[in-house]
Amino acid sequence: MIWGLQRRLLVLLMLPLGLVAMVSVWLHYQSAGTAALQQDQQLLRLVPLLADSVVRRSRAEPGAPEASADLRLGPDPGLALLLAPPIDEFLKERDGRAAYGIFDAQGRYLLGDAWLPTVLPVTQEPELLSVIDGGVMYRVVAQRAESGVGDLILMLADGSDAEQNWFRTVMVRVLLPNLLLLLVAASAVTWAVGRAMRPLLDLKLAVERRSPRDLSPLDADSAPAEVRPLVLSLNRLFDLVNVQAEAQRRFVADAAHQLRTPLAGLQAQVEAWAQSARSAEPDDQVKLPAGQLLRLRDATRRTSQLANQLLALSRADSLSSDSQPMQQVDLLALCEAVLPLFLDATASKQIDLGLEASAAQTLGHAWLLRELVINLVDNAVRYTPAGGRVTLRCGQETQARPTSAWVEVEDDGPGIAAQELPRVLQRFYRVPGTQGEGNGLGLAIASEIARAHHTDLQLSAGAGGRGLLVRIEFHPVPGPEHPA
Repeated sequence: MIWGLQRRLLVLLMLPLGLVAMVSVWLHYQSAGTAALQQDQQLLRLVPLLADSVVRRSRAEPGAPEASADLRLGPDPGLALLLAPPIDEFLKERDGRAAYGIFDAQGRYLLGDAWLPTVLPVTQEPELLSVIDGGVMYRVVAQRAESGVGDLILMLADGSDAEQNWFRTVMVRVLLPNLLLLLVAASAVTWAVGRAMRPLLDLKLAVERRSPRDLSPLDADSAPAEVRPLVLSLNRLFDLVNVQAEAQRRFVADAAHQLRTPLAGLQAQVEAWAQSARSAEPDDQVKLPAGQLLRLRDATRRTSQLANQLLALSRADSLSSDSQPMQQVDLLALCEAVLPLFLDATASKQIDLGLEASAAQTLGHAWLLRELVINLVDNAVRYTPAGGRVTLRCGQETQARPTSAWVEVEDDGPGIAAQELPRVLQRFYRVPGTQGEGNGLGLAIASEIARAHHTDLQLSAGAGGRGLLVRIEFHPVPGPEHPA
């Protein structure tokens, strides 16, 4: 990831610089075209002056100088060239890169540079052309003009063509500096990004070298400001995982402690039975006292119930951390299916078990909601004294838009003191002085299942201030209202 960021930053920096270099080349090319246009215009301005520079030469007296220093002669002794100052300055500025030629109307050479091509313009309009001589491209203007010595053809050439020199100019002034800048920038960015990314690399190494059991928080102060939110998020995740791992460790320890008692009782009864079997003959029948048999049955039932509750709690825990899709659940049908499971237990204690339910629908996991209702009813039947009353209810709030469902379990048993209500939802916790056998898992399992359905158990006193009322209100069901 670090090298990927370096490449990304390098590319993002190099692209604008490359774009600037291309724009600079295009601007230089445009300026070269503008310079070539200015060159043509300059040649057109100077050609008429070249016509005025041709003079007729008179024969010199004996002993007189043949010509002054500024007078230029040609093969025709009757003609001479006295260059006008602008043309003379033009030729001196472009020494070796400029030329001129003067021809008569038939194209015969009179004055200047003889290598220039013979161009015979038909009209008085100037003609522009390009000529290569000695590897140099010349821009040449040819024009027919009237002068004091007759009809002449005048030619003026300029070899300092901006368009033919623009590549060298661009290479020297644009491409090479920009290329050097790109190399320096790439080196600087690579070094700077490597230095800037060092804390991130240290963080990566610190996480890689950690033991799976080491969930201590990372040092957020040493991380860069841009990475600090990520470090804080990792610390929160470590804290949540640590809390969950600690809860699992406590759960395993508590489960082992709770299983030890019924298993020890079961083992004691079996050992007594085995002791009787050792003293008997192989074909003799071993008789077990009724009390021992009942204790063996109770220990077996308690162990089986505890194992089932632990399994339900484990499944509820896994569902709380795993988002599985919910389905439509008919609470009325669920309550009607659960009620017959407790008829024998309530009949033995002469408990009045009733159902007050109307049609109700919610979204959830049917098998978990069934486990929730079973644990609530079992908890109420277990702690309600003989001759008591337990009522299971469900319904739907039709005034809400959309509608929401609820489930209640009410008993008239001893109830739970107000100061104990926050603690009874803890796993393996039993209110001090509680009569009867139990594992302290019923309400804890129901609470965990309710949390998996994004709701909570509501605990309060029953009717008349007696017993316990447990209510679960489910979130509204989206869509059209269901009939009550």
